[in-house]
Amino acid sequence: MNDEVLRLEAIERRYGRGDTTIEVLNGAALSLKAGESVALIAPSGAGKSTLLHVAGLLEHQDAGEVHVGGQATSAMSDERRTALRRSEIGFVYQFHHLLPEFSALENVVLPQLIAGLKRGEAAARARELLGFLGLAARETHRPAELSGGEQQRVAIARALANAPRVLLADEPTGNLDPKTADHVFDTLAALVKASRVAALVATHNLDLAARMDRRVTLREGRVTEMG
Repeated sequence: MNDEVLRLEAIERRYGRGDTTIEVLNGAALSLKAGESVALIAPSGAGKSTLLHVAGLLEHQDAGEVHVGGQATSAMSDERRTALRRSEIGFVYQFHHLLPEFSALENVVLPQLIAGLKRGEAAARARELLGFLGLAARETHRPAELSGGEQQRVAIARALANAPRVLLADEPTGNLDPKTADHVFDTLAALVKASRVAALVATHNLDLAARMDRRVTLREGRVTEMG
């Protein structure tokens, strides 16, 4: 059985700036399997965010193909890409982007309601995720009443609320102190294994990256495996 859930094939992405063309991705290729965590380590400006945006169907590549759950996406309409992104891909960013007027529970319920789930089912799923992440006692608190680490764990729960196959994280612990970052990473890693989601995590934290299944970097616009 093929458990590959994300495949990038020969991805090219370039940007025009005046008369100059900047090649950011130049034949980038990467494959992720269910339950696998992959660290993306590269210096600023190497194209990490661009790779995540293309992989997450937030941005169109100039050439190549993105397969999500075995489906080629380049020829899809914007509506179909949006629907696939909502159902199959979760995002976690350096800043949590929680809705300040809603509780932790409501922040995790909302994406499920948008996806068409009934409120009772959505709340049950949200409570399960928050409980797994050690936040059962904090579900009625608004973001301003939570610590930075707690806010980021709510953001992780929200990203996984619709049971995506792929989780894309851009410096998810970059805004946290080392001890809190370590705790958030541990809960993220446990949830990746428990839910069998494939996770691609851009990070500068080499200690955390060393604890993931694989490490890759970007060199001259291509993905290269690291030791």
